[in-house]
Amino acid sequence: MKTRHLLLLLISTMALTANAQKKVTPAAKTDEGYIFTKVVELKATPVKNQSSTGTCWCFATTSFIESELLRMGKGEYDLSEMYIVRNNYVSRLQDNYLRQGKGNLGQGSLAHDWMIEFTRNGIVPNEIYPGLNYGSPTHSHGELNSFINAVSTVPVQRKNESPQYEKIVGAILDTYLGPAPQNFTYAGKNYTPATFASSLGINPTDYVSITSFTHFPFYSQGILEVPDNWRMEKFYNVPLDELISIMDFSMNNGYTVNWDGDVSERGFSHAKGVAIVPEVTKSEDYSATDRARFEKMSTQERSEEAYRFTGPFPEVKVTQDIRQAGYENFTTTDDHLMHLTGIVKDQNGTKYYVTKNSWGTDRNPFGGYLNMSESYVRAKTIFIMVHKNAIPADIKAKLGL
Repeated sequence: MKTRHLLLLLISTMALTANAQKKVTPAAKTDEGYIFTKVVELKATPVKNQSSTGTCWCFATTSFIESELLRMGKGEYDLSEMYIVRNNYVSRLQDNYLRQGKGNLGQGSLAHDWMIEFTRNGIVPNEIYPGLNYGSPTHSHGELNSFINAVSTVPVQRKNESPQYEKIVGAILDTYLGPAPQNFTYAGKNYTPATFASSLGINPTDYVSITSFTHFPFYSQGILEVPDNWRMEKFYNVPLDELISIMDFSMNNGYTVNWDGDVSERGFSHAKGVAIVPEVTKSEDYSATDRARFEKMSTQERSEEAYRFTGPFPEVKVTQDIRQAGYENFTTTDDHLMHLTGIVKDQNGTKYYVTKNSWGTDRNPFGGYLNMSESYVRAKTIFIMVHKNAIPADIKAKLGL
């Protein structure tokens, strides 16, 4: 019996020693993958789904404004993206006509388009105008956009935007999105889109769009030559370090950030919830284990995960020159708008921006959110939109704001 007890004690001791060694082995920590620690967490409304549309610009900016309302103590609102989209279609059709049919009639736009339509036409709650009038449970604008493009040619050919043409455009938008409300009741009060917008207390002139490129002077305003800037609006320009300073100052002072940038890179994986600029992206440069795993992936999986996400990965140190080169060789493109709602750090202390996407909650395990590293943001940001008070005083003075 003594021998048996000694044997059991020896086995137990060996097991405890093995477990203790396992806990402190550095390799075990890397197997845990990214471990994020919250630094800043700001209020945001639930994630939505733009579905089969190119309306990220509207979903991101609507989310941004909804967070502004939360910050201002106005409560939680669910505003109608499709009301803004509808009016934006009318505006871009008018622009296309004046450009003699050479305008941009695609589905994409930018954050300033939201502000312009809000100023001109107001807004309504989503429950008043969900924009789903065509028997679909989710948004799908392919056919709608085709009809918009088709009818746009007629007034250009006839050199006249007739009342009948305007009625036809209205009928198309009514068919797909529903008739625009003129009056409605919300929370027991009667509103028009203009009076409802006024009740929110949002002043569009309080919000500015800022970029960081060297092909026009810093601390001036210049045009970004991206297709979705069809209104040819100007953007404030600052050095790259100051763009990051604005974002950090904004977050640390309770203001979220509206973000536009490139999501087509191999380092961007919504499915994995991480976006980085890895130093290595080719499978042949991996370790033998990673290389074997890569070979088993499907084409889609390879495009989503061109490097391992099992732990923090070395990233490129992005400079102003690297950023500019990406813009000028068209590897950094205007793909997508999203809403930045916080900051986290990984186990190595690397900073990431918590990013609310508009692809629904089922396409990744993180409820539709992902974390973009500072390096990724430095390289792939096209512009940001922030409240003027979210800009550090010295930078604000340089911009003349």
